[in-house]
Amino acid sequence: MIRAAVALLATLVLSSPLLAAGTVSDFQLDNGMKVVVIEDHRAPVVVHMVWYRAGSADEPPGQSGVAHFLEHLLFKGTDTLAPGEFSATVALNGGTDNAFTSYDYTAYYQRVAADRLPLMMKMEADRMKNLRLSEGDIVTERNVILEERNMRVENNASALFREQLAAAQYLNHRYGVPVIGWRHEMAELGLDDALSFYGTYYSPNDAILVVAGDVQPDAVLDLAKQYYGVIPANPDLPAERYRSAEPPQTAERRLLFRDARVAQPYVVRSYLAPERDSGAQTDAAALAILAEVLGGSTTSIMAEKLQFDSKTALYTAAYYGGTSLDRTTFELVVVPAPGVTMQQAEDAMDDVLSGLLENGIDEERLARVKMQVRASEIYALDDTEGLANRYGRALTQGLTIQDVQEWPNVLQAVSVADVLDVARRVLDRRQSVTGWLMSEEVGQ
Repeated sequence: MIRAAVALLATLVLSSPLLAAGTVSDFQLDNGMKVVVIEDHRAPVVVHMVWYRAGSADEPPGQSGVAHFLEHLLFKGTDTLAPGEFSATVALNGGTDNAFTSYDYTAYYQRVAADRLPLMMKMEADRMKNLRLSEGDIVTERNVILEERNMRVENNASALFREQLAAAQYLNHRYGVPVIGWRHEMAELGLDDALSFYGTYYSPNDAILVVAGDVQPDAVLDLAKQYYGVIPANPDLPAERYRSAEPPQTAERRLLFRDARVAQPYVVRSYLAPERDSGAQTDAAALAILAEVLGGSTTSIMAEKLQFDSKTALYTAAYYGGTSLDRTTFELVVVPAPGVTMQQAEDAMDDVLSGLLENGIDEERLARVKMQVRASEIYALDDTEGLANRYGRALTQGLTIQDVQEWPNVLQAVSVADVLDVARRVLDRRQSVTGWLMSEEVGQ
């Protein structure tokens, strides 16, 4: 009876197209700024986000970390706002705000009552072009980001290991440089570096405004014209986002990272993989499904074979970072069980991969994974801020609104043949890095 109910649920979940939550409208201002409005009228709340198509991979050589540094500096003053007044004003109006930087974008957001949207736009538009910085601001905030690196990276053996893994994975592309920056370059960042990056990229024709919540599209557009539309476009914005191209990878790389602070050793294998491209999302969808099949849950292949059958591993996982402007990675993780060496754990992982490529995937497993993915996509529609993030990330990385809306159904269209085809192309040791994170004492 239970099995029949599950089968019926799977049929219902998989049989109809997944519709986007609410209504999504988009506009473009005369100065080139894109405006996206996601309606959600369940509560009188709004999420206001400005995304810049500029992240750490867009930094000039020798200035790693300047994108993240500038993110911090944007909370300093303007002609009309004192340092710290921006966030204080948001808090006084009952809201929250923050910002984040990644390889391909920098984003600033506030979550407030819907009637506070005009104030948020006014302040965000102000700091888009009117940031005022002093040498004192530079010294203070540079110390802040250096301390952030100490806390997040230098004091974390796994984070240091991951930095080395990315640097080994990318031979030439800026994705091999940490978003926060290399410490020796962060320490040299100055006022001119910050202002140069700001002057180049912080313009309406390089920005995307995403507003999600209890709003009407026409009203948002009117406000966007009032506050952002009066800012002139930057005529010197580069026509294309120049990135140093990654050459063909023809040699497997290995990394052994030892640190006395490591309490739990683990094995990582990272493969260079295609990103999710506009109008051509099938490979990315197949890789996303492959990650779920191999290591997405306790019912995945690696969990079943390594954690439960052979008891070789305490934990297994697979990840695919598809939302990326340029080539990304597909990653596998195995945490060996007590008494299992790192080499035995790696060999067991490779046995799983060989079995997958030789024997394929049964249709029942694929259907189960696709149902889990479908459920996850449906639950995500209930998160207004998550939807704003989804559209913002996608649009800064070359995807369109249509791509975002079609993605759930592209995932459901993936076949066993699609998964095996992309697995054979991506799981190539010549374009991989295998890393072992170990304490000083652990044997190999």
